[in-house]
Amino acid sequence: MSLGDSNARMPVVEISNPEGSGGALILCEHASNHIPKRLTGLGLQAADRNSHAAWDPGARAVALHLSRALDAPMVASLVSRLVYDCNRPPEAASAIPEKSELIEVPGNRNLTDAQRQLRADEVYRPFCGAVSDVINARKAADLQTVLITIHSFTPVYFGQPRAVEIGILHDSDHAMADAMLANTKALPNRRVERNQPYGPQDGVTHSLQLHGMAHGLANVMVEIRNDLLRTPKDEANMAEELLTMIQPALATLAHQRGHNA
Repeated sequence: MSLGDSNARMPVVEISNPEGSGGALILCEHASNHIPKRLTGLGLQAADRNSHAAWDPGARAVALHLSRALDAPMVASLVSRLVYDCNRPPEAASAIPEKSELIEVPGNRNLTDAQRQLRADEVYRPFCGAVSDVINARKAADLQTVLITIHSFTPVYFGQPRAVEIGILHDSDHAMADAMLANTKALPNRRVERNQPYGPQDGVTHSLQLHGMAHGLANVMVEIRNDLLRTPKDEANMAEELLTMIQPALATLAHQRGHNA
């Protein structure tokens, strides 16, 4: 699916390794800071368009590493979350934020219902449709599917430093989170915490609810502090660290649910 600019149509969803038969499906809702030309940069300064407000730096690269290592499909949004945040439902004001932390977003002010609906139709619904297509294909093939969403976060938020390095987030279904947290001993030098720096109370588990719980899939959201993802080597190393928690967790859930790991 694509988002129309005047003379070209840019893809809004990336699907990698759709035929992967491993036990996971990887999502990356904030993979890109792309803003369609017709939105004139949403009135943002260049520094703001490249900041964490517009996307999750490093998250897509980590997601792709995991996709390859786990032989898992990966679905990513290729549009900035300031255009539309695919981890929010259309009725949420934060789906098209007028302000992100300290950054004002002029191009999101005073939108009509029709303008908001157009953003959802062009960005959110194609992403959701792609995820549903992959899930349905995997169900038809009787493949174990654990939903894993990959995000990154800033080391400083509203002026306050964050000590947590990796967050393992969940909603009411915590089976995958529990299984991953049981393996944090493999990362003794990392600060790994449950539902930090965000949790369900912050409205960040929409994808887990919609694409995971609604389909009866175990699910987890992984948040990585983005100062740990500054280079391609950092991204690859972080993916390897995550695998020390993810792979045994997938094996545990596969055993519990009667699938082959």
